Amino acid sequence: MQTQISAVLAPGMLRKMHHFALNVKNMQASRHFYGEILGLHELQGTEVPTTLKDLVAQGKVANFRTPDGTILDLFWEPDLEPPNADPEQQFTRANHLAFDIAPEFFDQAVESLHTNKIAIAQGPVTRPTGRGIYFYDPDGFMIEIRCDPA
Repeated sequence: MQTQISAVLAPGMLRKMHHFALNVKNMQASRHFYGEILGLHELQGTEVPTTLKDLVAQGKVANFRTPDGTILDLFWEPDLEPPNADPEQQFTRANHLAFDIAPEFFDQAVESLHTNKIAIAQGPVTRPTGRGIYFYDPDGFMIEIRCDPA
C-alpha cells in the first residue's frame, strides 16, 4: 500500500530554524561585530561543519552560534554592492533562511515543493551533514529545508 503524501507541510513538521546565512562585504568587520560586539560564539576547530572547513580556512565563511543554538553563517562576498546603500530601503545582504525537518519527512517536503510548483534553486543535495533542498519564496528570497543524516 502506497502512503499518501500531503501537498503541504503540516504545522509542526518544521522543527526549528537551523541556520541563517548572510552575505557580508567585509569578513573581518563582520566577524568582529557578531563575535566581539554581539558576543556570539564563533565556531572553531571540530565545531565547524565538515562541509565548510575549507571555506572557513580560506576566510570565505565564518559560523557563529546564537544563544538559542541557531547558527549564523557569514559568506564573504567582497564585491557585494546593494541596489541601495541605505539599509532602511532594502534588505539585501541575506543569503538564505534554513529550516530543520526530521529525516523521515524530508522526501515529503521535497514532493510538496514540486506539487506546489515552487521554483527550486538547488537540490535535493546530500552532504555528510545531511540532506537539503533550496528554493525561492514569492519574493525570490532563498529558503532551505534540511535534515540531519538519517
